[in-house]
Amino acid sequence: MKLLESVAYNPEQVRHLRKLVAKGEGNTLEFKRKAAFPEKIIREMIAFANTSGGVLLVGIGDDGSIPGLKYPDEESHVISQALTKIVPVLDIRETFIPLGNSRVVLQYDIIESKSKPHYVISPTQSKEYFVRVDDKTIKASREVRQIIKQKQKQRDIRFRYGDHEKFLMQYLEENKSITLKEFISASGLKRFYASNKLILLVLANVLSVVPHENGDRYTLAFEKF
Repeated sequence: MKLLESVAYNPEQVRHLRKLVAKGEGNTLEFKRKAAFPEKIIREMIAFANTSGGVLLVGIGDDGSIPGLKYPDEESHVISQALTKIVPVLDIRETFIPLGNSRVVLQYDIIESKSKPHYVISPTQSKEYFVRVDDKTIKASREVRQIIKQKQKQRDIRFRYGDHEKFLMQYLEENKSITLKEFISASGLKRFYASNKLILLVLANVLSVVPHENGDRYTLAFEKF
């Protein structure tokens, strides 16, 4: 993690912070009041790195208030310790932003990673991957993880346009979107084969996928869902 600590109050820096906070949480911005639950903070960082990058601000309320942190060094230490659990290592920039009232906001800038997907080992020793969708961080499905991994390789994707692919195209023209579970039920394919077909079609830019906790939604790539 790269540290860029601002030791003196900078009015311009604070104005920029307030403008950023005024935008509200979204696909590339997250607020945390404190580092009381560092495992949640590293999930957000992993999600940003696995998606489009983003900024995480610690010392900001969910309502957009800016109370800051009384002991930023302690909060920073807790976060830096938690970051050691992320695999592969994340390149994160940390900035201390003094508010002028003996309080500080910690800003973490996370770029979209070239080594994604990143994950953290859970208490049960399983790998947990996360992605960002709008203002939420959600656990990535097997399909989304594979899509992220394969896109990093940047190679041409070929697939066979058979009966199941034809059926899927017709289904999506009529129903706009489909989940893996719905595709399995409608096509009669086993989960492994249905999953792989959806992955290949996304990689070939035939389909688009929107990750969702209750089942990723797949649409035709030229449709907006």
